[in-house]
Amino acid sequence: MESNEKKLCIVGTGGFGRETLLVYIDTLNAKGTSEYRGSVVFMESDQSFNGTEVMGIPVIRQSEFDPNQYRVVVGIGDPATRKKVVAQLPGETEFTSLIHPTAVISDWVSIGAGSVVTAGTIVTCNIKLGKHTQLNLHTTIGHDCTIGNYFTTAPGAKISGICEFGECVYFGTSAIVRQGIKICDNVTIGMGGVVVKDIDVSGVYVGNPVKRLEKHTRK
Repeated sequence: MESNEKKLCIVGTGGFGRETLLVYIDTLNAKGTSEYRGSVVFMESDQSFNGTEVMGIPVIRQSEFDPNQYRVVVGIGDPATRKKVVAQLPGETEFTSLIHPTAVISDWVSIGAGSVVTAGTIVTCNIKLGKHTQLNLHTTIGHDCTIGNYFTTAPGAKISGICEFGECVYFGTSAIVRQGIKICDNVTIGMGGVVVKDIDVSGVYVGNPVKRLEKHTRK
């Protein structure tokens, strides 16, 4: 790393935060750089701070964060929490994206800043992904989709073509959506859920085909 280059700051030391570190390491390895220590830190909120090192990587408190020293990716899986964290960071924060070298992404894909694309993901053509997207292992997204900010998939989610999703949409492990579906903001599709109709009411949906759980809402 050049002396004047910003270090990477991964916000969150939970499961996806640590997986985000692995994406970063694999990306460096693919470029022929095996040494990653010294170029990356984790960050936690002052309230959650629980130690100065995770997986051999330094951890800083949010109060210590300097946007002039770090470029940021938020490694927190929950879309609503990720959105809150982004809003708390200084306005001049530089958000960067990490894309695993095994991901297959065409030249006709737009990925918003602050996104993480993990191993085995396939994103085909004429697709727009919003800011702070997270695509977990072996997610597939078909042609001509437009997807809002803070979109999140668990491993194995399958999204067919010509879909349109709002903000803070979450797909559980192995969830599937039919071609041409529209989904509004703040929707969670549970593990293995199958979406065959448009969803225009926020909430948690489960089953095959999915149905809304009345006792669960998202804001």
